[in-house]
Amino acid sequence: MNGAKIFWFTGKSTIAEGVKKLLYKDGFSVLILDGDDVRDRLHMNIGFSREDIIKNNSLIVDLCLKNRPKYDIIMVPIISPYIISRQFAKETLSPVFFEVFCKSDLKLLIKRDTKGLYAKAIRGELNNLIGFSSNSPYEPPPYPDIIINTCENSIQESVGSLYRFINSIMNLDKKL
Repeated sequence: MNGAKIFWFTGKSTIAEGVKKLLYKDGFSVLILDGDDVRDRLHMNIGFSREDIIKNNSLIVDLCLKNRPKYDIIMVPIISPYIISRQFAKETLSPVFFEVFCKSDLKLLIKRDTKGLYAKAIRGELNNLIGFSSNSPYEPPPYPDIIINTCENSIQESVGSLYRFINSIMNLDKKL
């Protein structure tokens, strides 16, 4: 199959840019479809209800299909909180689709809250924060291809783990 291998994150991560720099040095063409960026540029009219999140994830699958012929690797760092969306992505983008579970705990997510969303949710100003609000659960993946535990590993260690994983897949493909 020609085109990019897709690395679909669940549990949004900041490690994609670090991995991209390393993969560029190896000569790979890389596209990052960051969830916030895609929403800001293309899907700004989509909200954050369960249905809207599923729709947004489906539209990102379409972006992967559209861009697949242009790149070696596409990384999709989005929250992707629902198993149904990730299953759809996997079915549509396989056989070269890999699920990356960026595992964290709520305490660390609150500590890293650069946008102030958890602070708003704690104050009761935001009632549908994924993984925090009772009406917006996060469904962890049962069988991810790789788990990056961001509670136990530094950003540099997490970048290294994902880079080695992606590189092993790309190198295996070169041998075939």
